[in-house]
Amino acid sequence: MRFMIIIKATPDTEGGVMPTSEQLAEMGRFNDTLIEAGVLLAAEGLRSEATRVRREGGRHVVFDGPFAESKESIAGFWLLQVKDRDEAIAWAQRIPLAEGEEVEIRQVQEVADFSADEMSQPYLDREQAWREATQKPIGR
Repeated sequence: MRFMIIIKATPDTEGGVMPTSEQLAEMGRFNDTLIEAGVLLAAEGLRSEATRVRREGGRHVVFDGPFAESKESIAGFWLLQVKDRDEAIAWAQRIPLAEGEEVEIRQVQEVADFSADEMSQPYLDREQAWREATQKPIGR
């Protein structure tokens, strides 16, 4: 099962405040642990500049940030391949968060979660084949 652990944005992350060298080293050690365990598929921090695209009135409308509510934004993520939700939670509890920082855990929908019919099955099959070929844990 794949789970995304989402790092919630804070006023500091949205203001472009970069982590200290100590924080970067601590996060690096955590990422090394994920790699050594063979569960890390991806991990990225996200810049505070953002653009949103919304469908309105039959067309796509582009909105450039910054956006007022940092609680609606994300500062980064980990994508893990683990056996179940409990294992994802256990990893999240090891993240070196600062006081008040928060992460959210969401299970990634798998191709098998979608019901297929004659029209969608070829697309689902291609996506599954691509995932099997390209999505391997880092370090394996």
